[in-house]
Amino acid sequence: MPRISAFYGIVIAMFWDDHEPPHFHAIYGEHDAQVLIASGTVLGGSLPRRAERLVKEWTQLHRTELLDNWRRARNGEALATIDPLP
Repeated sequence: MPRISAFYGIVIAMFWDDHEPPHFHAIYGEHDAQVLIASGTVLGGSLPRRAERLVKEWTQLHRTELLDNWRRARNGEALATIDPLP
C-alpha cells in the first residue's frame, strides 16, 4: 500500500488494486478508515473525530491530485506524493 502523504500522525495510502468508488486509506494509530475522494467522508472503518476532520480538510485541498492518483493506480503507474497539511 503506497504511502502518498502523512501529517499529524495520519498516514494516507492508496492501493493499486482497490475497489470502486475512488477512495484512499487514512491510518492513525490502530485506526484505519477508507475515505471517499469525492466527499472526504468515511466509507468504512473509523478515525477519531479530530483525525477525521483533518483528513476531510486535506481531501478538499487535494481532491484533484487524489483523483489523478486513483487514475494512476488503475493504470498500474507509480503514485505521486501529495503535500501534507501545514
